[in-house]
Amino acid sequence: MHGYAQFLNHKGRPIHKGANYFAAYERHFGPYINRPITFLEIGAGNGGSSEFWKGYFGPLARIVTLDISPACKEFEDEQVAVRIGDQSDPAFLQSVLDEFGPPDLILDDGSHIMAHVQASFDYLYPRMSRNGVYMVEDMHTAYWDEYGGGLRRPESFAERFKSFVDDLNVRFVRENDGSVKELGAYSISAYESIFVIEKANFINKQMMYLGDRSRRVNMGAD
Repeated sequence: MHGYAQFLNHKGRPIHKGANYFAAYERHFGPYINRPITFLEIGAGNGGSSEFWKGYFGPLARIVTLDISPACKEFEDEQVAVRIGDQSDPAFLQSVLDEFGPPDLILDDGSHIMAHVQASFDYLYPRMSRNGVYMVEDMHTAYWDEYGGGLRRPESFAERFKSFVDDLNVRFVRENDGSVKELGAYSISAYESIFVIEKANFINKQMMYLGDRSRRVNMGAD
């Protein structure tokens, strides 16, 4: 995993990551390396993260970092843009979209407060690239009261993420009261402290039965 090796050799501004995160990064972000993408990072930290992602994705990636602290503006360079604002403010988020267009990848590593995570997702997910990846990390906070989380607490993003299983399978829900909605994704993945939603512009959902049916062993099976 080249990203983990890059992380271990990082000498720049401070960066804080779980070692187990890098398997998820490689699986979901790896295919975008050296491609012309817009990567939206919520939460600048101490600036080491944007340095890392710049090196990880390569020179074709545009890194856009959002943070509420004006001091983070100093992390800008020729490839990294920093915009100051509240991740839960729709007007601020729209101004970022107006400037940079729909992100291909979104990483929420911001406040980790459940209300903020929910607000960012609700606004950005429908407006990102139709083939994009939305990742929320440090979701151990979804189980902590001080972040608005807690085990099976409705406000927790972990509970919201669990409902995405139903959303993925909405066309099979026979008695839908309207609470199950099309997610516009083809995959969701959960790791310790990380949730990932992968979108798809088109998904062929046709059920196909192929082969010589006369050769079935179990004639009652589909």
